Amino acid sequence: MRRSILIAGPTASGKSALALAIAQRIGGVIVNADSMQVYRDLRILTARPTPEEEGRVRHLLFGHVDAGVNYSVGRWLEDFRRVLDELEREGATPIVAGGTGMYFKAALYGLSDIPPVPDSIREKIRAEAQGRAPEFLHARLAERDPETAARLRPTDPQRILRALEVLEATGRPLASFHNARSAPLLDAAACLAFFLAPPRDALHARIDARFDAMLRQGALDEVRALGARALDPALPAMRAHGAPHLMRFMRGEMSLEAAAAQGKLDTRHYSKRQFTFARHQLPSFRWIDAGETEAATLAAARFCASS
Repeated sequence: MRRSILIAGPTASGKSALALAIAQRIGGVIVNADSMQVYRDLRILTARPTPEEEGRVRHLLFGHVDAGVNYSVGRWLEDFRRVLDELEREGATPIVAGGTGMYFKAALYGLSDIPPVPDSIREKIRAEAQGRAPEFLHARLAERDPETAARLRPTDPQRILRALEVLEATGRPLASFHNARSAPLLDAAACLAFFLAPPRDALHARIDARFDAMLRQGALDEVRALGARALDPALPAMRAHGAPHLMRFMRGEMSLEAAAAQGKLDTRHYSKRQFTFARHQLPSFRWIDAGETEAATLAAARFCASS
């Protein structure tokens, strides 16, 4: 089974810096496991590695998807399988880094074995949902599939639409597929896995400071260009943290100060969910704080030397 180094953690916790340090130490390749950093349209707003950082070590699965694509964990697994095969042939160690816990869970334990949804059904459901509030869509799902609806937040349109699509395509609730899983791509026993867990106050301060820095670096221009494409607002890229509020600012519906404050708040709430997911769904990860990153780098070097 493939040996890999895994680095998860909440947004703004320092995952990218740790991955870069380890990659330079062992000559590894950084592979993206963040569902927003796959989009090429939003380098700044999603805190993707900079061009300079990408020039220092090899990075894969960053910015390779157009914002108009409804990318999913299933599609990431397909891309990840291809990358793992490529790196195995090269004898390179993958350093999988990102904040999307579901990507790590799917790679380590498999993904619910759900039949593919035909494009015609996906387009039909998306067209019917156009302009509808997430709460309305959640209520519609609850009428037809109360079990799945009870597991989803009413403010999560992407997962609600996914549940509606599966129900339409298969006639079965999405929840009914959760016990049947595909084979995992990674073996937890063959991985060195870290979860970066800074103190909450320090993390919140970093989230706020980073959001301000992203605005100075050109995040508004990215969001303006994205908004000009008039994409479906339910697409994942359109809901990147801060993007909906910055678009409201551009339409004159709120001040930039209010948009930034809401973007920071949404990001802090998301970081809390990332902690919760890791605590319950990623049992093989060793939790570390910012003061242990050098020790983690040394542990990664020993891990690779022992293979």
